[in-house]
Amino acid sequence: MASLQEQFLKAGLVDKNKAKLAHQDKSKQQKTERRTGTQTVDEARLAAAETQRKNAERARELNAQRDAAAKQKAILAQIAQMVQKNRQSKGNGDIAYHFTHESKVERLFVSAAVQGHLVAGRLVIVCQGNSVELVPRIIADKIAERDASMVVRVNKSAAVVDANDPYAAFQIPDDLMW
Repeated sequence: MASLQEQFLKAGLVDKNKAKLAHQDKSKQQKTERRTGTQTVDEARLAAAETQRKNAERARELNAQRDAAAKQKAILAQIAQMVQKNRQSKGNGDIAYHFTHESKVERLFVSAAVQGHLVAGRLVIVCQGNSVELVPRIIADKIAERDASMVVRVNKSAAVVDANDPYAAFQIPDDLMW
């Protein structure tokens, strides 16, 4: 393969005199480097190496962002699939069940049996965008591992009672009806 200098000569970009002068300058520079034992710094080569390093770093950052976005998308797809497969019926909607979501009080109409399950903590409210779904507590725990902001309401079961609690006999209702 011909050298770059020869290719420039064939293309007509450089004449023979300029090529000869460039070759002589390079030879003189190499000769002085050998005599003095020092090396001259090639600014173009250093600039190219720095540019290459910056481009590689930028590419790594973009790949990391792309991977994070893909991972977040996969997590949201998993959550949507879990909710879709395990959502429970709200019943015929006789009773208004109130809960807070993003500092607003929301209302969900459920049956008496579903309200009992919500109060006991067997069912949990999960919000996906604008839709509100009911899922079993086990599924809600799995969803909370992936994204805790989607799980809206989790009632703890009232089975744990302190033995020294003077008000243990007085049960406080979780959802008062007005």
